[in-house]
Amino acid sequence: MDWMRAVDGYCERMDAGYWAEPVNAVTNAAFVIAAIVMWRRLGHARLPLARALVAVLAAIGVGSFLFHTHAQAWAAMADVLPIMAFVLIYIYAANRGFWRMGRGAALFGTAAAVVLAVAMVPVLALIPVLGASAGYLPLPVLIAGYGLALRSRAPDTARNLLIGAGILMLSLTFRSLDAVACSMIPFGTHFGWHLLNAVMLAWMIELYRRHMLAPPMPGR
Repeated sequence: MDWMRAVDGYCERMDAGYWAEPVNAVTNAAFVIAAIVMWRRLGHARLPLARALVAVLAAIGVGSFLFHTHAQAWAAMADVLPIMAFVLIYIYAANRGFWRMGRGAALFGTAAAVVLAVAMVPVLALIPVLGASAGYLPLPVLIAGYGLALRSRAPDTARNLLIGAGILMLSLTFRSLDAVACSMIPFGTHFGWHLLNAVMLAWMIELYRRHMLAPPMPGR
């Protein structure tokens, strides 16, 4: 693979210059800001998986910034890998924290969720417009699925997960409309994916924090 190969997949980029995507590049600061906010929100809580998620959240901002400035194949990997890491850690953390699974079961559940997500991609890709974001579409489905399954066990967490799924769907809409909006918005709509995604990922960490620090429900 040619790691230096140029990648031009966004409305805002009109040439190969480093600052050819200023809006897409600068809005990645939202991820770093969100990470700082959530690090402080964790305070002295002993939640190592939450700390790991915050670190990866900051890495998502750095990786995406590199991609929207260098716009090369290696930078695309720097963009995608932290997102994949966040997803895997979060599913594992959810299995451990929300369902009280042991380590082995949580790992198996994480692998099963990944297989299910991959299997959903070809079907979800058929959705008009959002098909451009087919690789991400299984994520709001999984989040909503966890939320619905947790309604009786942890209603507050279930509601918060459904909110997270809703924010992610709105975020994916901005991502998918980028190419379509070029004729009306010169810098596209991809920046909305960055801003809303930063909010959504911070919210997902926050709801995990709330769940883990909440007092046990009576009878649980």
